Amino acid sequence: MKVHAYLFFLLAHLSVLAVDKPNVIYILTDDLGYGDLSCYGQKKFQTPNIDRLAKEGLKFTAHYSGNTVCSPSRAVLMTGQHSGHCYIRGNLSGEKGAALNPRMTVLPEVFKSAGYRTGAFGKWGLGHTHLQGDANPLSHGFDEFYGWKSQSIAHTYYPSTAVHNGKEVPLKKGTYLHIPMMEHARGFIRSSVKAKKPFFCYIPTAIPHAAMHAPKELHEKWRKKFSQYDTKVGKYRAGEEECPDVQNPIAGFAAMMEHLDNEVGAILALLQELKVDENTLVMFASDNGAHKEGGHNPTFWNSTGSLRGYKRDMHEGGIRTPMLARWPGVISQGTTTAHISGFQDVLPTICELIDRPVPRQNDGISFLPTLRGEKQKQQAHGYLYFEFCKSPQQKIFSQAVRMGDWKAYRQAGQPLELFNLAKDPYEKNDLARANPDLVAKMKAVIKEAHKPLPTQ
Repeated sequence: MKVHAYLFFLLAHLSVLAVDKPNVIYILTDDLGYGDLSCYGQKKFQTPNIDRLAKEGLKFTAHYSGNTVCSPSRAVLMTGQHSGHCYIRGNLSGEKGAALNPRMTVLPEVFKSAGYRTGAFGKWGLGHTHLQGDANPLSHGFDEFYGWKSQSIAHTYYPSTAVHNGKEVPLKKGTYLHIPMMEHARGFIRSSVKAKKPFFCYIPTAIPHAAMHAPKELHEKWRKKFSQYDTKVGKYRAGEEECPDVQNPIAGFAAMMEHLDNEVGAILALLQELKVDENTLVMFASDNGAHKEGGHNPTFWNSTGSLRGYKRDMHEGGIRTPMLARWPGVISQGTTTAHISGFQDVLPTICELIDRPVPRQNDGISFLPTLRGEKQKQQAHGYLYFEFCKSPQQKIFSQAVRMGDWKAYRQAGQPLELFNLAKDPYEKNDLARANPDLVAKMKAVIKEAHKPLPTQ
């Protein structure tokens, strides 16, 4: 009986490792606005490699981040809970309390349960990565992590150390961390393919979060182009780390975006080299809207794509983000979808993709039918709900609801505003007074969707 049991286990295990399981790469940018890619309308620089994801795949026009700032948005992505249920709804001082709940089954653990190798490379944003326990990404299903020690230290691209699998690794002075970070990500992909195991590669870049640091050669190239803006921005905080001044942050932004685009191109080239291109789903998104820090000028770049609001704002410019998906042979090339979706939908999408049960805490809806072009099978949200709390008290600062074409917005202490996004995508005309019944309905949704935090 023991031999039979072992054979059964072995066969089941081998089936989990079947080579036809798609690899998944999820690239999460930091503070990238809706208008910061040329495939979404950016005119002052081009992002040809990222644009390939749109040209050879699917572009979303109504995709929303988990929240309007870093940590809570990433928590939504990992847990599948919307921000009215999620345990964190604002950035926390020192990331204390940002760690994932170990009782939940989160995104990398879903992959692990299906026999995937899992790696994360970049800015975690859910606790200090060098610490043991729940703050460490290795405690939540990742086999490998390389990146910044903390969210605050990720404000500089030149830290003195990186963290690799829970241990701090000294960096040579002047090392632009994004470069070895991407080398580790590519190394992980190579080793996974060599081991003939499916992989989940999560790449939460710090780009284009301030400071506006970029590799020197690229920065100098763009300084020549934008020499009229050659002023210095300094003393941008980065925790306990030094944060070098930035000469010409306008040039710095363009340079860091070119660098990111080059790195996406290198990832796509690697997939072709390893002959896994057609079995790999690549997704690309941003954790919230465009920022206004470290000398970055979102008005100059039209980083919001003319949407109203910025990071820390529940208007569209703060929460609607680019979302691209490429999977040759499955996703039709050059397609666009207006399907309304959010970060909470990534977890159930993956569960359906790799045939795993959806964790109990999930609030999302799989958009796999949309990826496959099966519009008739795509379930729609009744609404998307958003809630942003300011630290340290975690009191509600703003709330929003997206329900079909309608958008409700309420800032603490202010009356609810109502917009028809189909006719008014830039939220200029408040229609609340003219639609009292719809306002009442939106208030009922807010009451239903909001679960108080222990501090509220």
